[in-house]
Amino acid sequence: MKLALDAMGGDNAPREIVEGAYRALDAFSDIEIQLYGIESEVSPLLKQHDRLTFIPTTEKIEATDEPVRAIRRKKDASMVRMAQAVKDGEADAAISAGNTGALMASGLFIVGRIPGIDRPALAPTLPTIDGKGFVMLDLGANADAKPEHLVQYAIMGSIYAQNVRSIERPRVGLLNIGTEPGKGNDLTKQTYSLLEEAPVNFIGNVEARDLLDGVADVVVTDGFTGNMVLKTIEGTAGSLFKMLKATFMKSTKTKLAAALVKNDLSDLKGLMDYTEYGGAGLFGLNAPVIKAHGSSNANAIFHAIRQARTMVEWNVSGVIAETIRKDQSE
Repeated sequence: MKLALDAMGGDNAPREIVEGAYRALDAFSDIEIQLYGIESEVSPLLKQHDRLTFIPTTEKIEATDEPVRAIRRKKDASMVRMAQAVKDGEADAAISAGNTGALMASGLFIVGRIPGIDRPALAPTLPTIDGKGFVMLDLGANADAKPEHLVQYAIMGSIYAQNVRSIERPRVGLLNIGTEPGKGNDLTKQTYSLLEEAPVNFIGNVEARDLLDGVADVVVTDGFTGNMVLKTIEGTAGSLFKMLKATFMKSTKTKLAAALVKNDLSDLKGLMDYTEYGGAGLFGLNAPVIKAHGSSNANAIFHAIRQARTMVEWNVSGVIAETIRKDQSE
């Protein structure tokens, strides 16, 4: 399979992107990578590999660019060329750590939506205490949503969890302010009724405080709420580790204690490490589009490529399209 990779996206581009690409090529013999980027910046990092093709571009989309304007004006940007390759059938999936809004616009306007999907959703896998993780969507592709959108998110997330994360019967939860069926605002109340009839294993409402305990395999919400939950989890995890570090550095006694539990703390930090979970899939498009974290290192890029490979292997976009078609015809 052929995977298109934006070498210019993210805080650590292009060095970490290129390194991640080579790691993936070493790990997976069934992939070819098309690397898009500015020649003067990427070429010095390249080494000969028969399954890597470098496609030079003259532009890149910056983090500060206005998304839709950027993809329309910068036709030779690495991200735009990458998305166009997927649309033209020259690549099976796209991966970028660049401007999130621009990647969503590229996916929507270039790669295109699956028929019947009203709004694609941004869906990362977030960590849980037991290390299994859960898929949450939408986390920012759409600030507003209607009940039928959340039902589509549930279907797409369930298909992904089953095919990519190998969960036989994914538990789908609706994020709410309480677990009782009658809780929430009009959006969640209407969505609850629709999810009871949807082709998913709906387990009811779930609360934000239980997410990291693994209360569900798939959690659905609107993009505004989801993005705030994501940023809260990231911020809280970062703050906790800062407080732990400050506590262990207070005195000679605590420094000795830190030395004794160093490996255990490292394992704990690993549970919250986004680099091990790949990127956020933009679900609802005609082909897999993966948004890697903006600060991705080579390990994160490797796992984002792994994620794209698995989505192509299991034809996730095709299964979503067929499930949505059947659901809407009934």
